[in-house]
Amino acid sequence: MPEERTQHSEDSKGGTGPEDLRGSAAPFDRVEERATAIATPRTKNHEGFGSSVRYRSHVCLACGQARVYRFLYRKNGCDILRCEQCGLGRAETMGFDPESYYTRDYFSGERPDGYADYIGTENILRREFAGTVEFIRKFRASGRLLDVGCAYGFFLHEAKRFFDVSGIELAEDAAEHCRRSGLNVFTGQADETLLGRLGTTDVIVLLDVIEHLPSPRDTIALLVNHLDPGGIIVITTGDFGSLYSRVAGAHWRLMTPPQHLWFFSQASMQAMATSLGLEVEHLDHPWKVVPLSLISFQLTRMSGLRSKRIAISNRLGLPVNLFDAMRVVLRKPSR
Repeated sequence: MPEERTQHSEDSKGGTGPEDLRGSAAPFDRVEERATAIATPRTKNHEGFGSSVRYRSHVCLACGQARVYRFLYRKNGCDILRCEQCGLGRAETMGFDPESYYTRDYFSGERPDGYADYIGTENILRREFAGTVEFIRKFRASGRLLDVGCAYGFFLHEAKRFFDVSGIELAEDAAEHCRRSGLNVFTGQADETLLGRLGTTDVIVLLDVIEHLPSPRDTIALLVNHLDPGGIIVITTGDFGSLYSRVAGAHWRLMTPPQHLWFFSQASMQAMATSLGLEVEHLDHPWKVVPLSLISFQLTRMSGLRSKRIAISNRLGLPVNLFDAMRVVLRKPSR
């Protein structure tokens, strides 16, 4: 199943809390070994610089220290590594330019690892985002809200019923679409200058965004500085420690480097949050209704076939949960 920028489910009473995250970095190592062996039968023969080195040293952005990273496999010309301590995955890329990649093409079916027709599925996405807003209001009922990577503003339109909303979007076409619809959205990346113009906020959301960021730790640290005490950061991203990810290996639906640069596990998310002084208040794997056009588009990509658009599928959605995508609420302690 594809990654989609939608998150909605009833709050699960069995959701994983911070106390459940310890020791979860590598529960499926044997499963992953078998999956990796199928995907990459001869590790030393992989192309590319350094791909024959099975263990490498990197400063882990989750752990915040130098760690041993293990080479898993090669995908789309990128070496995929995993921190042996916390389970964070990283893609080693060269020459990837986000500003030239995340354009109108990414949202309109011209990129095989993007969206089939983001604007065409507005009705489905907005229903999902309405559910996301209700979920967020369990932790913060109102206040100022910032959406980092807000795309065409569908989430912001749902959130503005309860929050004073703003957004940041890298794709100029998407940001302009937001502004035409009356939203306060800035074009660019979340840096100190841009955030300084927005001031502090009570809620920050990154919906299927953190895995795209060149330096997620630095971005989250910067966002924390502009988050009011007691405020929350809501993150959705893939779960690299999930059973599906471990079994699928290089064929995991969210293993799409170089657009996906980082692959968080529950343990690595906990490690990064703790090191930044944040508390993991909630973690779950929500159900979501996914547009059929996106399902068809991404299944076609995964099978190696050429994508074909089906007009009616933009109006239909399918409830999906492969338990390989997590939703996390991080809270900044009150003074």
